[in-house]
Amino acid sequence: MVDIRQEFIEQAKKLARSTEVLPGGIEELAVKLQHAHDTKTPLRVKLGMDPTRPDLHLGHTVVMRKLREFQKLGHQVVLIVGGATAMIGDPSGKSETRPALTKEQVEENAKSYFEQMSMVVDISKAEVTNNADWLHKLNFMELLQLAGKVTVAQMMTRDDFAKRYAEGKPISIHEFFYPLMQAYDSVAIDADIEFGGTDQRFNTLLGRDIQAAYGKKYPQMVMLLPLIEGTDGLVKMSKTYPEHCISLTDSSKDMFGKLMSIPDTLIVKYYDLLTDISDEDLKKVEEQLKDSTVNPRNIKMQLAHTITAEYHGEEEAQKAQDEFINVFSNKGIPDDIQEVKGADGKSMVDLLVELGFTQSKGEGKRLIQGGGVKLDGEKIADVAYVISLTDDVVLQAGKRKFAKLIK
Repeated sequence: MVDIRQEFIEQAKKLARSTEVLPGGIEELAVKLQHAHDTKTPLRVKLGMDPTRPDLHLGHTVVMRKLREFQKLGHQVVLIVGGATAMIGDPSGKSETRPALTKEQVEENAKSYFEQMSMVVDISKAEVTNNADWLHKLNFMELLQLAGKVTVAQMMTRDDFAKRYAEGKPISIHEFFYPLMQAYDSVAIDADIEFGGTDQRFNTLLGRDIQAAYGKKYPQMVMLLPLIEGTDGLVKMSKTYPEHCISLTDSSKDMFGKLMSIPDTLIVKYYDLLTDISDEDLKKVEEQLKDSTVNPRNIKMQLAHTITAEYHGEEEAQKAQDEFINVFSNKGIPDDIQEVKGADGKSMVDLLVELGFTQSKGEGKRLIQGGGVKLDGEKIADVAYVISLTDDVVLQAGKRKFAKLIK
């Protein structure tokens, strides 16, 4: 029985806040931390990333913030770009085969990822690798040996595979290789801890099994972090749903406005996972939200300011807050509203895309159908609406996007 010193128990508790630690929980994590300290051997903390899109959102920062905590304690963060795995596509949570990426798409997206990750993690101190460096070098016999360490029955315990099989939906053999490849990454970089979202339970735990199969005496621990919902409060934050996603590339105004649009039920979760709030202050927020005399909007505004300031600076966060108060509290129009000429005769759907208010015509139609498009405060209900100007009008799309259409 290892005698665990209190300082490492406290470290483990802090690192494990809001995470699921497998196996062994906080106690086993404390043992790892103590052993790393006593042997002067930093833990190797793994995060694998398949750069499927060029930008990151606040949901990605949940795990990035934990990586930063390990960095501050002197441990080695290992970032793995999925140069090989992204060319298969992670089937986790998918109801059908996921499209693969080309080598060029992976490289371009990865470059953008690291630029944005540097807002949270010290990339200069991280070990950055690409799993194509070792996975593409495996010969056929080595690949067969890897595949021989896992059974089909094990693979079918994954919820998404089991569900698709039960529904008669196709599962390609190559999809089985995704979790195998991700698990082999842990062997290649000799990981001590692997991070992932709760949807990565199977993949990350398989990494332990594969490490053990390749002879690692103390296989990696797994730390699973919650997925956060987007601004609708229902669906997990994802670029698949851009209208509910808060991107790191959003302007300070958009970031602040989107944060103010989250349902009150998400305030505590956002504070917990997206800020450095202490346990004591988080309890205060919970108590305030239970107090009927406290307006949740004021707490949400503090949250929006805190998060926006982290990515855009205090000055920009204050400007965004002042503008939000002007537009939404005082029913004003933004001071910097853009003026648009030549809109007369265009379809509303086309104009929304042209102005960048929506990313596609489909998204524009959904916004109109949901009552989110207005001209001078009057809702546009017809998705086939064609603009006909008799005077200048203010176009509003959603809660935060405005343009003045000039006749």
